Amino acid sequence: MSGTLYIVSAPSGAGKTSLVKALIERDATIKVSVSHTTRASRPGEVDGVNYHFTEIERFKALVEAGDFLEHAQVFDNFYGTSKGAVEQQLAAGDDVILEIDWQGARQVQEMMPECVTIFILPPSREALRERLTGRGTDSDEIIDRRMRDAESEMSHFDEFEFVVINDQFEAALDDLQAIFNANRLRREAQDASLQARMSDLLA
Repeated sequence: MSGTLYIVSAPSGAGKTSLVKALIERDATIKVSVSHTTRASRPGEVDGVNYHFTEIERFKALVEAGDFLEHAQVFDNFYGTSKGAVEQQLAAGDDVILEIDWQGARQVQEMMPECVTIFILPPSREALRERLTGRGTDSDEIIDRRMRDAESEMSHFDEFEFVVINDQFEAALDDLQAIFNANRLRREAQDASLQARMSDLLA
C-alpha cells in the first residue's frame, strides 16, 4: 500500500520545523522530503540531509525539465521538491511530509489532490515576534520583513484542511500526531489489512 503525502505549512517562527522534527522522532514511518534550494548552507547543515544545495543554473534546468513537484521563490532564494523522490517514497509505503509554503501547497494540490494539508499558526502576533527576535540571528529590519511575510503567509490558512495552534509545544505535537493517526484509521487506508480480518469476523 502506498503512503500518504502531507503538506505542512506555517509562517516563519511558528515552530513548524521543530514540530515536524519531534513528530518523526516519535514515528519512524514518517519521512520528510528533502528539498532543493539555491540558498547557501548554514553552519551544521548537511547537503542531502537538510537540503539539496543547488546552484541557481542547475535549479532552473530542473524546473525546465519538469523535475519538481513544486517550486517557489522565498525571500531571495528558490526552493523545490523533487517529484521523483516523493513518488518513490510514497510507493515504498512511507508517509511523506513536505514542509513548504502556501504557494507550493497550491501547486502540489493541483498535481496530487489526495494529499493532506496542515497549517501551523502561532498563538498571537506578539508570540511570533518574540520567537523571531529570540533567535538572535536577524536584525530588526529583517525581523520586520519576516513579520510582514508572516502576515501574508497566515492569510492563506483557510486553504488547508487542518490547523494546529502552536501555543504549548507538546499539545501542538499531540494535535499534529492525531491528524496522522486519524488518517491512518480511515477505512480506505486499512482496506488491505481489513479484508482478511473481515472475512474471519463475518464467516
